[in-house]
Amino acid sequence: MGDHRMRVLIIGGGFGGLFCARRLGDANVEVTLLDRAAGHLFQPLLYQCATGTLSIGHISRPLREEFAHHRNVTTLLGEAIELDDASRRVTARRPDETTFTIDYDILVIAAGMQQSYFRNPEFAQWAPGMKTLDDALRIRQRLFTAFEIAETLPAGPERDSWLTFAVAGAGPTGVELAGQIREVATRTLANEFHTIDPEDARVLLFDGGDRVLKSFAPDLASKATATLQRLGVELRLGVHVTDVCREGVTVTPKGGGPDQEYSARTVLWTAGVEAVPFARHIADVLAAPSDGCGRIQVEADLSVPGHPEIFVIGDLVGRDELPGVAENAMQGGLHVASCIRRGLEGKPRRAYRYRDLGSAAYISRWNALLQVGPIKLAGFAGWLAWGLIHIAVLTGVRNRASTVMTWLATIARAGRYHRAFMLGDSHANSEQRYTWSDCADQSTRPQARRLD
Repeated sequence: MGDHRMRVLIIGGGFGGLFCARRLGDANVEVTLLDRAAGHLFQPLLYQCATGTLSIGHISRPLREEFAHHRNVTTLLGEAIELDDASRRVTARRPDETTFTIDYDILVIAAGMQQSYFRNPEFAQWAPGMKTLDDALRIRQRLFTAFEIAETLPAGPERDSWLTFAVAGAGPTGVELAGQIREVATRTLANEFHTIDPEDARVLLFDGGDRVLKSFAPDLASKATATLQRLGVELRLGVHVTDVCREGVTVTPKGGGPDQEYSARTVLWTAGVEAVPFARHIADVLAAPSDGCGRIQVEADLSVPGHPEIFVIGDLVGRDELPGVAENAMQGGLHVASCIRRGLEGKPRRAYRYRDLGSAAYISRWNALLQVGPIKLAGFAGWLAWGLIHIAVLTGVRNRASTVMTWLATIARAGRYHRAFMLGDSHANSEQRYTWSDCADQSTRPQARRLD
């Protein structure tokens, strides 16, 4: 990179990083967008990929394709692991565990959040979250494999446990997953099995609150509850999931009382989020205050206190109770890009102001919720508005067109076109797989190479 142009390094290709890089696409700066997946993921539709409605290509797009015509934007595959704020340098790890470094003048942290198991990381083995494409494909595999295994078992408790699905967390993602699983059981798979009746599948939705969708207005949450119950979802509210194992879950009532055990061979986790490791590393290195989930406190312009050259956007922002939603990340990305542009022009930065564009949740075919200020929609009207909003922000015209066609086809018939899954090869040599796992001996990694 030339020394005459400001170097902007963006960590994360989600909504915040994507919109920030887009807005800087024609600015007099050199932008490097570093992402551990090399693609932008439309995370709000992950559950539709997990349940077979949409394919990976419908909800993701390679970052290189996205910025192919922006000559000042370089996209790199790597996971940020270390910050040297004195030298203004970030060390990143490649998938093969080697490392390289990137220098910056402005650093934008848009790394997002990861699934939180509330200090019980062992739960992840039996209860995948819903944050990545790998999560969605893992859930799809478990969902449809459960019905296949049940088909081979005689009637009894073991078969029943394979036909029981437990979802921890009754926020938008949990509600959407629960509704979709029941729709798969009652509609998609209705006439495909001979030994079992897929409609007998139980879907249990657990949450510590007293109602589902706590971020929505009470009347909309009540309508969501009625829709879920009509679909056959069993609500278990006022409880915490305190153990997850191969055979099922254990829940503890908040108000006291004995633990309750549920046999369920498929458990899905949507109950909480926490900062990714690099965000916590940033907070430690910069001595920046952060909350229990790892959200970093920032100034009014979204910069880290004492470090005007470092911005934090999206879910990681710990200020003014900003919501962890796509709209906040998009607006934050645009705001930071504006701050950078204003700096190039010698103008002062402006304070970030979030504009709430509402909340939406999809429950089942023809049923969704939308809340935008005083406007509240449910049922078919909510479903239609939900679809239009999501299509409008999908990355790439091709994605929008293909998603519309897929949804129309799904509405017309019971089948889901993208429910194929693979069980994997147990004989594959793990040493030949590219992985983000940590090396036991950091000193054995090859020397980092700097990108100037």
